Amino acid sequence: MKKVGIFPAFRLVMVLVALTVVSNVSAQTNRKDKRLVEDSDEARAEFIRVDGLIKNLFDNSYGYVIFPNVGKGGIGIGGAAGNGIVYEQGRIIGKAKLTQVSIGFQFGGQAYREVIFFESAADLDRFKEDNLEFSAQASAVAVTAGASANVKYANGVMIFTQQKGGLMYEASVGGQKFDYTSF
Repeated sequence: MKKVGIFPAFRLVMVLVALTVVSNVSAQTNRKDKRLVEDSDEARAEFIRVDGLIKNLFDNSYGYVIFPNVGKGGIGIGGAAGNGIVYEQGRIIGKAKLTQVSIGFQFGGQAYREVIFFESAADLDRFKEDNLEFSAQASAVAVTAGASANVKYANGVMIFTQQKGGLMYEASVGGQKFDYTSF
């Protein structure tokens, strides 16, 4: 009769535990991604509800990224962060993370949505390669009825924000950095 050592049985148990953990982490990630897509769909609908003309940008831009929930706060030194979904010709291709650090006169906190439209494939590729950062001079258009009517692309991008809540003195998008991950 052949003896079975404890190590092969231990290895089998460890492999099964590892597979269970990976499966659970994957399921949680999928739920978070699904919720982020749902939030992005809601944000898109809200941008269009407030300014019906922006629908044309969603339909005709080469691509766009929607950050449905960006949190921002600061007292002298501030920061902002949010996650979003990236679309290429209306199709989801990945997700993105927005981070921002700012220094200057600012006080308070706010939550807002942000959408960035890309004029061409090259502009979207620049974003996907993590080569898009907004300088301190970058500005966004606050979405109100008709706000998108006369806005033009600047360096291949167009930025819109929509406040969700909070009160903050300062609302620039300067200093934003993005990280892209494909699905």
